[in-house]
Formats: sequence, structure tokens, C-alpha cells
Amino acid sequence: MDRVRVLRLWGALAVCGLLVAGCTDGGEDDGKGKVKAGASGAASSGEASAESEPMPVTDPTVEADPGKLPGTAAEARALIRRVIGGPEMFGSRAVRGTPYESDPSRWAVLGEDCVWQREPLPEDVLASLTRHYVVPAGGGKGEVRMSATVTVHRTGLDAAWEQARMLEEALGCREQTLRQGERLVELTSSAHAGGEGANNHSEDLLIESGKCVSDTRGGPYEYWWRQSQLGSVTASTSVCGGRGWSEADLEDMAGTAGPTVMTRVQDEIGRPVGDPGDSGEGTGDSGEDGQDGQDTKDGA
Repeated sequence: MDRVRVLRLWGALAVCGLLVAGCTDGGEDDGKGKVKAGASGAASSGEASAESEPMPVTDPTVEADPGKLPGTAAEARALIRRVIGGPEMFGSRAVRGTPYESDPSRWAVLGEDCVWQREPLPEDVLASLTRHYVVPAGGGKGEVRMSATVTVHRTGLDAAWEQARMLEEALGCREQTLRQGERLVELTSSAHAGGEGANNHSEDLLIESGKCVSDTRGGPYEYWWRQSQLGSVTASTSVCGGRGWSEADLEDMAGTAGPTVMTRVQDEIGRPVGDPGDSGEGTGDSGEDGQDGQDTKDGA
């Protein structure tokens, strides 16, 4: 836990060093920079307000139990299927997308050219799975596309490095290409340690917002993405809006689905802070099967 928090702090400080403006000795933004690292240790990219109040901080109540963390690829895949969830996470109108599932032996990687592509899992990742969902067009509103991704790393430190990398990518690629004809633009992001603000379900939370644009679906539409970490597990959800949907509706979708997945992760690998926990190894059966297919960060 301490090593992970040190890594987060290093990441926030590195962001301040890269962007310079917006990081002062007191940690408050001067209203001109794009990063705010306050007393609580949060960092963000994108426009910040000079009058922003420090986020409330509470002590985390749940931490990862080392005895419950998956140690093999098979255990990791089984855990993922128990926690990732179905369309119901995004509301009663959501249904499975096509394809429904990605290939669990590969994951999405953002290149230096800010283009997402699928690559084999690296050595520090045991398993990763993305599911795709949609809210069909109807009632005068366009289609909404959503996704959920759960990744199990070999160690908690590996997962923390993924969090740091994702924050760095958001800073370096304010515009990203998901695939030909599909783009994310005007991206901003923020990072919150456990106990900060509304993050009471993970050790680390990244939130990204912006616009999604499609050659076939139009846009720009509101886009939300959030990724949380607990131990060696990271879980993310995304929402790409459609015609007629309000920002509040889409933010609510993203803000409900993400904590739903992380609550399941807590139930599987978590323990109350200070509890000696379980000395055994986590195992389990796989959940529902889906259709393999290509996926990117947004799942669109």
C-alpha cells in the first residue's frame, strides 16, 4: 500500500514538473495551469479554476488482501468474469454490444502517435477483458456506447504503474484515435487517491472527460471514462454519448457503473483496513461467455 501511494505522489509531482504552471509550493492551482496537486495529493490535467476548493479526505476503509489476489492467468480470468458485469450496470435500456467481448489475451495500447491498437498482454499482466454495451437509439435520442474493462496485473505495483501511465497518456494525447473514423477530443483528466472526494471504493481513481466524434454517428458528444485500482486489479468504464443525451445523464451512467464493478472487486479481493485477511489464494469459476472482438479504450 505505501509503495503504491508513493508511486501516486511521484506521478502527481511528475505531472507538475512537466506542466510547470499550476503547481505551487502550497499545491494549489494558480488558475492558469492544467494541474492541481493539493494537500490531499490529487492531480488533474485540463483547465482548472483558481477558486477550486480542496477535496474532502476520509480514511480508506478497504484495502487489498494479498492472500486473495490471483496468482495465475486462469485465476485472473475467473476473477474478471465474476466482477465485470453485464449491460444492467448502465441502466435498464442497455444491451450487449457487438462484439460483446474482447480477446482476453490482448489489450488496448495507446501509441506515441495517439492511436489506440490491440497488442498481446505484457509479462506483468495476467488477464484483461473488455465488454461492450449500447443503449439503442429511440425516443428522439441517439445511440450511446459504453464499455467496461477489468485487468489483473501480477502485483499491485504493476497496477499502480498502469494508473500512472494512463494519466501520462491523457496529458500527452488530448486527442486520441480509437480506430479509423472514431476519435476522442478535448480530453481532460484527474486523479484521486483513496478517501479523496467520492473515491471510497479504490486505492486510486482516474477520471477523464471530453468529447467523442464519429464519422458515422456524428458528434461531438459527451465522453466519460474512469479507472479505479485495488491491489493488482484495475477496472474502467466508459460512456460515449449520442444525439439528445445530456451531460448529466451520461456522467450518471459512468459514475454508477464504475463503482458497481469496484464494489464487486472489493468483495472478491478486499478486506477492512488493518484486518489480517486471508492467507489463501483466490480462485473461482468463470462467468458468462461472450463473443471475442476488437476493442479500444472506449469500447465503442
